[in-house]
Amino acid sequence: MLTKFESKSNRVKGLAFHLHRPWILTSLHNGVIQLWDYRMGTLLDRFDEHEGPVRGVDFHRVQPLIVSGGDDYRIKVWDYKLRRCLFTLLGHLDYIRTVCFHNDYPWLVSASDDQTIRIWNWQSRSCVTVLTGHNHYVMCASFHPKDDLIVSASLDQTVRVWDVTGLRNKTVRGMPAQAGGPALNEATGATGSGSVVSRVNADLFGSGDAVVKYVLEGHDRGVNWASFHPSSPLIASGADDRQVKLWRMNDIKAWEVDTMRGHTNNVSCVVFHPKHELIISNSEDRSIRVWDISKRLGVQTFRRENDRFWIIAAHPEQNLLAAGHDAGMIVFKLERERPAFASDQQRLFYVKDRYLRTFDFHNGRDVPSISLRRTGHVGTTAGILARSLECNTLNSTETLLLLCSDAEGGSYELIALGVDASQPIESSDGKRGTGMSATFLSRNRVAILDKNRQVRTTEVALDTHIQPDADTDKGLGK
Repeated sequence: MLTKFESKSNRVKGLAFHLHRPWILTSLHNGVIQLWDYRMGTLLDRFDEHEGPVRGVDFHRVQPLIVSGGDDYRIKVWDYKLRRCLFTLLGHLDYIRTVCFHNDYPWLVSASDDQTIRIWNWQSRSCVTVLTGHNHYVMCASFHPKDDLIVSASLDQTVRVWDVTGLRNKTVRGMPAQAGGPALNEATGATGSGSVVSRVNADLFGSGDAVVKYVLEGHDRGVNWASFHPSSPLIASGADDRQVKLWRMNDIKAWEVDTMRGHTNNVSCVVFHPKHELIISNSEDRSIRVWDISKRLGVQTFRRENDRFWIIAAHPEQNLLAAGHDAGMIVFKLERERPAFASDQQRLFYVKDRYLRTFDFHNGRDVPSISLRRTGHVGTTAGILARSLECNTLNSTETLLLLCSDAEGGSYELIALGVDASQPIESSDGKRGTGMSATFLSRNRVAILDKNRQVRTTEVALDTHIQPDADTDKGLGK
């Protein structure tokens, strides 16, 4: 984990990244909403008009709007440029768990402990429809990034996928229907008009404009979270049965693909990685786990000492994740994006994918020089885990490189290139070892920091074999 920013606060229950700016919203259990610049590490603003915990928060992709929902049964829409609440949406009869803007339509969706999901038109400030069918608390609901679908998770142990094509055809192209709960204007105190009968009927029986497409059953306890894959027909869910499930759907059905086990307490949240075929989940067992979608195996685990995790969010376009816990939140990446590199006077060496590549400053040629071995991590390669690359400038007779990576808990590899490093080589003849780091001391000597945090020195023979020096193989840290 590469931590980019960390904040200390009350328990974080909701998170949302801004699409373009380096901003993140956090909603806290004490009722405060914080707006952070995670690049600068500064608190930009705070909003605190909710009474009680705020569990859901989201940014609009285009407009300067924020939506929040809390335990006061209220949904508030804010203008972060004006730094005030524009209006409040009323209708839910219990705690509001999540709120989410639609990417294209003037909609937002909310999930509540009153066992309903509501779709609101934030332009007309009215409820468009009420989705009923869950028979326990609805823990989350979100729109599909492209299709007219909603996924919801509930403590009734089901995940439901809803088709809102009819609702879109009915309301988006014309005036939105005034079919739901009233909107309270903060400035005037006036509520939206509409038929009382139609509003009561919609609240009691739902509407035919949004229908259940699939009901996914498989969890043994209440489901806390479900998320769509950004591009594939996949759904990930996490539940109180401590399991993460992967589901696939097509036009006519949806089915369970596999179950990933490893968490030792309730799974709080689960999302797909925006750039890699990975699932990230967090739990009340104080851990974040990373799962490979193709192998359906855990590949990484990150733990905190005392803090339970409650929410996780993925930036829609960048390799950024955020997780909220009992004492604040962290913004992080799973691995470095900047490649390991080194240079001499004529060439630049860098690691990309599975190859050590060489760029010649004089002729501009960029070629793979050595194929690096695959590491023991599932679904990743040596290029992803490479941490640093060093060129031995003290040796003028041959090109020696020292590659350090996170493979096997920390390892190094000595690579010898020929005089013409631009000629591709099929596989590495380098010598390898385990250690947290390594560096050149002279033309034929390497210092290694082992996993016990002791420094050893080894001699590099001219044939590139690393041989321990019996006389000088001492712990320099002692």
